[in-house]
Amino acid sequence: MVDPSAIPISAPPLSIVIATYNDWAPLNLCLQSLGEQIDAPGFEVVIVDDGSNEIAPDFIRNWSRHYPLTVVRQIHQGISAARNLGIENSRGDVLVFVDSDCKLQNRCLATLDSRISENPQRNYFQLRLIGDCSRLVGRAEELRLITIQSHMLQPDGHIRYLNTAGFAIRRIPADIAGGLFDTSALRAEDTLLMVNLMKNGELPWFIDDAVVQHAIPRSLFACFLKDIRSAYLERSTYDIIAGKGVKFRVSHRERVSMLRSMWKTSAQRSIGRLAWFALAIRQGLRFAILPLGDASGLRLASRVSAKPS
Repeated sequence: MVDPSAIPISAPPLSIVIATYNDWAPLNLCLQSLGEQIDAPGFEVVIVDDGSNEIAPDFIRNWSRHYPLTVVRQIHQGISAARNLGIENSRGDVLVFVDSDCKLQNRCLATLDSRISENPQRNYFQLRLIGDCSRLVGRAEELRLITIQSHMLQPDGHIRYLNTAGFAIRRIPADIAGGLFDTSALRAEDTLLMVNLMKNGELPWFIDDAVVQHAIPRSLFACFLKDIRSAYLERSTYDIIAGKGVKFRVSHRERVSMLRSMWKTSAQRSIGRLAWFALAIRQGLRFAILPLGDASGLRLASRVSAKPS
């Protein structure tokens, strides 16, 4: 457990920024995982309530007994505006973004801090994401994440993928005043951020041993409904990307290769073939809504040429 007496009063090395909207129960588990960090550097947690139906309950605020915790509330404006507000209310040298339905493995922050210190020339870091294999939805998510992260990992250690369920950035290059996230992007805001990084010749550095579990609490049917809603919202984000002269395209060969890889991986007993079919249906729904030329159902990175540092 984190010892509150060991937490420095000055600005901590890490600021954990979590935007939430009516997700108090999953968020409580996320905060618990932060309280169970081993050998973690000093950190603070900034929760941004994006206009939930009720204010943060006591069981959320009580985590302030374990580490510095700030809860700020805004009218419902979307996740991009919420994360920008979280940045404004944070103090750490490194900003770490996680979702309210994520759980950090108990050495995640210690490993992240170590890898960042070892790479002073790098500013952007993608943590490894895993699914919760205790449920079908989680096994499908595990299958999706394994496939994307393995196919998008570059030989030099960078990754053509950015997911704010587990993403870190040094404060210095972040455009705090202008807002790191484009508030016109109601969904796929991390994809848009990825495009902006790639246009500047940057890619996140992949930290394989700093692990975050994306523990989706919804049922499979609820996921289908969210996928449909999200895809419609993402269309406007891809319009923004198109305006930047960047198209999201995954070649037919690459798409087939990934499908084959998913099928092979689903043979693992911890995942199973049913997860493949569940994932295929979810991605099929996205394909039916999103312009095929703009994005793949797996939310892969752009084909823009990038020369990472």
